Amino acid sequence: MPYIKRFRELFNPSIVPDSCGELNYLITKAIHRYIQKRGLCYSVINEVIGVFECCKLELYRQIAAKYEDEKKKENGSISELDK
Repeated sequence: MPYIKRFRELFNPSIVPDSCGELNYLITKAIHRYIQKRGLCYSVINEVIGVFECCKLELYRQIAAKYEDEKKKENGSISELDK
């Protein structure tokens, strides 16, 4: 869950990537640092994969689903199944 209070101001990145490659690099670099700090083992790898899954779900829930709902209103339903 990304809704943390503690240390929130420390995680305000000043670098905003300009491309998906740069975004991938920043995320990968952060993950590598996390693994190096925690130690390379199955449980840490599993934690990281779980975080990615939760990030994906949160992105969909908070941003993508709302965007899709707007587009559905704008362009109409595909069929009776999604009305």
